[in-house]
Amino acid sequence: PERVRYVGNVMIDSLVEQLPAARSLGMADRSGVRPGAYAVVTLHRPSNVDDAAVLARLLKVLVQISQRTPLLFPIHPRTASRIAAAGLEDLLADSAITTIPPQGYLEMLGLMKDARVVLTDSGGIQEETTALGVPCIKLRENTERPITASQGTNTVVGTDVDQILACYEDVMKTG
Repeated sequence: PERVRYVGNVMIDSLVEQLPAARSLGMADRSGVRPGAYAVVTLHRPSNVDDAAVLARLLKVLVQISQRTPLLFPIHPRTASRIAAAGLEDLLADSAITTIPPQGYLEMLGLMKDARVVLTDSGGIQEETTALGVPCIKLRENTERPITASQGTNTVVGTDVDQILACYEDVMKTG
């Protein structure tokens, strides 16, 4: 016991250290949206992007959400190729979803910290949003970081449209 030290979480320690640099990037302003008035979405898990039906369902619900809240979508190259292969580009074109190239760590941190909500299938992002105090809607059936759900900052909804929309509505009702 005398050799055991509490040292924290390296990922969150890095986030805290880099947050001032992320603030100076102004990613939201460059994307044409106001801080606190947009959502960020990431999709890359094979379970969400490799099945064209699941991908279409997720994109359709994101289009619905974008009618109320502009969405910034740093799109992973693999996800972009799956969208193209499934012929779903028109869904994004006719929406308030702004696709942007993949972002570096500081840029993503800047986007997340100013977002009203983040919708993601990423394990790391759900942990980062918890540290940032930004609501996260987890677009998977499970989570690798259950404490984020038990702390109430992350809600695991899977790919069910009704659950995604209900969770989004709950987030939007809370200040």
